[in-house]
Amino acid sequence: MDVVILLGAPGAGKGTQAPLLADRLGIPVVATGDLFRAAVRDGTPLGLEARRFMDAGRLVPDDITVRLLLERLGRPDAADGVILDGFPRTGVQAKALDEALAERDSAVCAAVLVEVPEEELVRRMSGRWICRAAGHPYHEVSSPPRVPGICDLDGSELYQRTDDRPDTIRARLAQQLGSLDEVLEHYRGSGVLRDVDGLRPIMDVATAVADAVVAAGLAPRTGTTGGAAR
Repeated sequence: MDVVILLGAPGAGKGTQAPLLADRLGIPVVATGDLFRAAVRDGTPLGLEARRFMDAGRLVPDDITVRLLLERLGRPDAADGVILDGFPRTGVQAKALDEALAERDSAVCAAVLVEVPEEELVRRMSGRWICRAAGHPYHEVSSPPRVPGICDLDGSELYQRTDDRPDTIRARLAQQLGSLDEVLEHYRGSGVLRDVDGLRPIMDVATAVADAVVAAGLAPRTGTTGGAAR
């Protein structure tokens, strides 16, 4: 089983790149957030365990997350490999994943970092605005309104949520980037980390990500289709 991990800060574009890479490699994307929601919705034993922590506003322990992930890796569509999006988030989780995969005679073969400078991350995330009437989304750069500050659809005022303000984003990034550094150090130490420039156009980044994974020994598979998976 080939395990590929997509890494990057919030706003770096992992969510965009994951399905593009899945289509090229013919293996599914596994997002831990989707796994949690599906397990809770379906009332599985692991989902019930996770729900106790989620309902209490606490982080789900690493051992439950890894067990849920391994359960997902046991499904037929993951036999050739998976792309992990959203896990691991800390150095401890990265080590736990390595140990769990080793028990299955598998390992992370490539960890690809979509690298974007912090100020660009702030610019991307702080450009989001929504309308007061119905929550229609806009972005100052990628999808601006025809008239600044006014919703194209209903004419209502556009406003910015507190979470999307630059100072709030910088504070959140400071916390999250510290954990990301732990994960990067872990995979750099094991020799599987690859960096790609996330400032390039989306399809150029997609090509660079795919090239990095192929350089690690994975070859695209014909006759299969990747995509997000739960």
